[in-house]
Amino acid sequence: MHALLTSLLAGLATVLGSIVVLIWKSRSRRTLAILLGGAAGVMLAVVLLDLIPAALDQGTPLEAGIGFGAGVVLLWGLDKLMTRLIGGNIYSREASYKRMGYLMATGIAMHDLPEGIAIAGAYAAGGALGPLLALSIALHNIPEGIATATPLYMGGVRRRQVVLVNVIVSVFTPLGTLLGLFLLRLSPEHLSFMLALAGGAMTYLLKDELIPAAQQQSPFWSWIGLAGGYVLLWIAQIIR
Repeated sequence: MHALLTSLLAGLATVLGSIVVLIWKSRSRRTLAILLGGAAGVMLAVVLLDLIPAALDQGTPLEAGIGFGAGVVLLWGLDKLMTRLIGGNIYSREASYKRMGYLMATGIAMHDLPEGIAIAGAYAAGGALGPLLALSIALHNIPEGIATATPLYMGGVRRRQVVLVNVIVSVFTPLGTLLGLFLLRLSPEHLSFMLALAGGAMTYLLKDELIPAAQQQSPFWSWIGLAGGYVLLWIAQIIR
């Protein structure tokens, strides 16, 4: 029960990040470039410092590679599907941001699921590891909420819908913990695949969506934001 409660609180930190975006009044190109660049930095750090090393640690390079490739292909397919569902002028800036926001929500949800499983495992190991892991996950869920909410808000999605999307994303952390409590003997190969899958999905978002969108606002400030987002998650990783 403690594992599930702390996992739920860690997941809800994503909603807190979205609220930060909604109450931030500044909408200058520089601010948007920093926010989008920061979101890219957060995701890059999650992939390089968390997901890929964990996938390699839990399984073989081949298993991790297959999972990574599957994540890229999955998000590519969702990208095409989202373009059809949103409709209208897919080349308009609003539609582009809206599609990006929903894709990022999907990628982050995929990332949060194995994080929840990790919390379950940490609590099963005993000691202070479980609460500490949940705290570190909560810390980097805040900028992940910012990463999801920024393009949705820029795409004209209503405030309450932005929050609702992040509430749905936040549920995947305790859902992962619930699964982990029942599947503590999950084979390392399966966990490696899941971690790498999330890494591949996020990498697709970075390359094809987030970084180009940030640079359209301001190339210089987008790189400043990217560096800041990366450092923020690097600090969270040290705390973990």
